[in-house]
Amino acid sequence: MSAEPDGPEDRLRRFATIWSRAVYPVTSTSSTRPEFEERLLPLARRLSEALRARSFDADAGRTAGAALVEAHCTDPEALSRTLDCVDAYLVLYCGGDGDREDLRARSARLQHAMAAGFARALRERTLAEQEAIAQAALEAQGVVAQALHATEARFRAVFEGAAIGIGIADLEGNVLQVNGALRRMFGLSEQGLRGRNVRDWVHPDDAPQTWRLYDELVSGEREHYHLEKAFHRPDGTVLWTNLTVSLLRDPDGEPQYQLALMEDTTERRLLNLRLRYEATHDALTGLPNRTFFFERLEKALGAGEGQRFGLCYLDLDGFKTVNDSLGHAAGDRLLVEVADRLQACATAPGEMVARLGGDEFVALTTGSDTERTVDELAARIMNALLAPISVDGRELTVRGSIGIVEGPAAERSAAEVLRSADITMYRAKSAGGNRFELADPEADARAITRHGLTTALPTALDRGEFFIEYQPLVHLGDGSVRGAEALVRWLHPQHGVLSPDRFIPLAEHTGLIVPLGRWVLEQSVRQAREWRDRHGGEALGPLRINVNLSPCQLTHPGLVQDTVDILERTGVAPEALCLEVTESALIGADDDLLKPLRRLAEMGVDIALDDFGTGYSNLANLRRLPVSVLKLDRSFTQSMQQFPADPVDLKIVEGIVSLAHSLDLAVTVEGVETGAQAEQLRILGCDTAQGWYYARPGPPDRLHELALVDATG
Repeated sequence: MSAEPDGPEDRLRRFATIWSRAVYPVTSTSSTRPEFEERLLPLARRLSEALRARSFDADAGRTAGAALVEAHCTDPEALSRTLDCVDAYLVLYCGGDGDREDLRARSARLQHAMAAGFARALRERTLAEQEAIAQAALEAQGVVAQALHATEARFRAVFEGAAIGIGIADLEGNVLQVNGALRRMFGLSEQGLRGRNVRDWVHPDDAPQTWRLYDELVSGEREHYHLEKAFHRPDGTVLWTNLTVSLLRDPDGEPQYQLALMEDTTERRLLNLRLRYEATHDALTGLPNRTFFFERLEKALGAGEGQRFGLCYLDLDGFKTVNDSLGHAAGDRLLVEVADRLQACATAPGEMVARLGGDEFVALTTGSDTERTVDELAARIMNALLAPISVDGRELTVRGSIGIVEGPAAERSAAEVLRSADITMYRAKSAGGNRFELADPEADARAITRHGLTTALPTALDRGEFFIEYQPLVHLGDGSVRGAEALVRWLHPQHGVLSPDRFIPLAEHTGLIVPLGRWVLEQSVRQAREWRDRHGGEALGPLRINVNLSPCQLTHPGLVQDTVDILERTGVAPEALCLEVTESALIGADDDLLKPLRRLAEMGVDIALDDFGTGYSNLANLRRLPVSVLKLDRSFTQSMQQFPADPVDLKIVEGIVSLAHSLDLAVTVEGVETGAQAEQLRILGCDTAQGWYYARPGPPDRLHELALVDATG
């Protein structure tokens, strides 16, 4: 057994050898097989370099295809064998250590380019041959008109020996003479072709201008024309040709005969159709792929007035679990079965199903009544997924979420329609899945805005687009300002000032909340230091700064160290800082989650339980939480804005305050908007409050002014 080639050059040589052995038997050349291999070696090297190049270059494939024609590999079988060889061995011998999936994709594109280069070179060669034959025929037109012309021998040699089909007919279309190549194309004898009329060869696939051009030629208005035309063969198959028809005139210039030159392009057409199919269909399921679907969708959206479209965008729920638990092979079998079921759902005229990739499929319906048909199509798809699918002896239940977009054609682009369907599909998935939702322009706009904000978040912090406003915390007993809550804002270049509810959830989802939260903490603590310095030390009493912590920050390992570093750099005592954590973030919290908060509390940092009363936590848990402040949610105190307050709400708040004080916890109330509300809360024993009654969130100087007013009476 021979050893596998070691170096890249050896592997390249091996590929060239295999290629030459495959193609040489169908090549019309006087070279030996080793000589032919040497001719292919530079082409193999060019293909190898194109396969592994940083950017794809289709010229390598086109050049290789054209070079085959130059090497006399004009038989369509030579191209077919070449493409099979490239498909099977190029990546194997020339791919190196590259990503196999990417290399296979590049190999397919190179094959397509080779076929295009081969076809173009063969056509140019054929046209040149046609021109030579036409010239000989024109010179010999006297032979046709006068059977005993002196150059008949030369004409006959060219006529019978030509590789392309040649036929001569009179102006009425009656076939007078045909050569051997034309007889072989049709599979008929000379007697079977002679006497036929050209107009008998009408084919359903004829281009609209075919017979108009013919009429112009036989009437003398046109000298020649060239087009692609199909013919019926006697065995029922179709012969595709590149057809050139020329007018032959007599010595006086009068039209006398018509000359047809035919190049058989059937094999090349089938090859191009195969390559086109592979380029537009999914290899796993056989469904049209994203490229094909976009072409069809753009055509549907370009339909005339009164036409509509409906699109269903399907994503399988929980498909990743199948791949993770049963393997990708099982996942592929599941996708094939789903594709078959979807294909059976879209059989009506104007309907199609495609696979966009992964577990995402689309179904399209067109016509004038898609408002009804798209709903029916979505229902059929959901019903088709009801029955379990058997994979490796397991019965798998398949669920799917569908986003539906329907509307008149010509109002939106294909990209806009697909984006809307994608957004709607995720809305269906967020609602629990196994359902379909209709597109909502307002919901689409919100989703697009959210996406835009999400992508802009990372650079917004670097650009300094965030700023902080401060809302005073007021002591209910004496009305003094005790501190402020820091509230971050985003000054967006397009959307203006955005409140935290617009971007904090996005920051948490992307993980940016950690650096953003660290920035807010540092800026707020520095501001507390500045207030202290401007107030003249302790002259006005310490002003505490409250900063919100998100659940993501609680689990970040650097929380304690970041806080310590910031306090030390700014020279602010831990007692001047209060970190607010929502009650829902601490429901069921284990000791590992509480450990950082305990360490901060031991240092002297206050921990406030924010939105208390909304998380349905067990009140007994308060004893194990390292909190020193309860921040009562505004929903408990809304009824106190008017007098008299709801007695039930008064009892609830009174009970919470009593419980908190018994646990040595201070009580802060947010959302105070009226004087009556503030007075009721003071009577109930609440310690501090914040809300629009005292001040809206604003710049740090406003808090400084409020504090000075309190201090000076």
